[in-house]
Amino acid sequence: MLTDIRLLSHQLAKPRFKSPKELVAWMGAIQAQEYAMAKWAVGTRLKSSSLQAVDDALAKGEILRTHILRPTWHFVVAEDIRWMMQLSGARIRTAFESYARSHKIEITGSDYIRGCNLLEKLLGGNNSLTKQELKDGFCKAGMEVDNFLISHFLIRAETDGLVCSGVDKNRKSTYALLEERVPPVKELHREEALARLATLYFQSHSPATLPDFIWWSGLTATEARHAIALIEGNLLEEKYDSETFYLHTSCDCKARCRKVLHLLPSYDEYLISYKDRTTVMQREHHPKAFNTFGIFYPVIQYNGRIVGNWKKDSKKKAPVVETSFFDEASNIPEDLLKKAIDYYCSFHTKK
Repeated sequence: MLTDIRLLSHQLAKPRFKSPKELVAWMGAIQAQEYAMAKWAVGTRLKSSSLQAVDDALAKGEILRTHILRPTWHFVVAEDIRWMMQLSGARIRTAFESYARSHKIEITGSDYIRGCNLLEKLLGGNNSLTKQELKDGFCKAGMEVDNFLISHFLIRAETDGLVCSGVDKNRKSTYALLEERVPPVKELHREEALARLATLYFQSHSPATLPDFIWWSGLTATEARHAIALIEGNLLEEKYDSETFYLHTSCDCKARCRKVLHLLPSYDEYLISYKDRTTVMQREHHPKAFNTFGIFYPVIQYNGRIVGNWKKDSKKKAPVVETSFFDEASNIPEDLLKKAIDYYCSFHTKK
């Protein structure tokens, strides 16, 4: 079945990897605007892990967090950040500049050059600073910026390959200079990059359609079709409900996955990386998983289907999970639910 293959592709059944870096490298990119939830998205796909292990990978620069692909935050591995940014940077920059103009936010060419020089000065020597610290540094140097302007400035600097994520400070994300954070790697020609992006997506998200790939990658329809054509020898085509799905040849098409239950974070790849989500949940339940403004909620996945919601009780210091189900008569096995909750709690407490 489609969901069985997808569970294996996503490493949500029979996970193959032990380290956060291996997992993110396999997935290609993991949406990460909710920082804490994105770390759990990595942890829930590993054989065994902890928040500390994910934090360590981020601190070492093995995993980076930046605006890439679609104009939102993603985790990527250091080796992939440059060629992915070459593919998507201009498109992301255009999207955010359009947003900035609509909110009367503007950075002149001279201001941008001055700001880049300031960034290099403030972050030089492998320094990691939060957005607030950078804002304070800009203002101290006589370049007045508010929260909107510094955010827009930093996104532009990301897409130009000047900055990326640095070492966290008290669980807060920071910025660092890309050239200091990531050793140089061999550049990919555009066609090599397109083929690589398609390979990463379909190996980790199969089965998926062309519209799914367009949505996830941010590529134009023409670019996405070309990327698929470049790796057509490594893809199979299957029809599900009259739709054409692509499967990477590395997929186990005979796989069957049962007794699989995960507490998936908000914005998890299992849902957000597809244009059509009816393959894993009934349309009538969509508003319980995401709203029309693009907000995605934490959900419960059982045997490939999205069956409910969960949340952490914010009033408790120790992780305490509350759950609810779309269909209270769904007969979710208590032992599987307890195992999933226990793993979530141990992930956040294990050293």
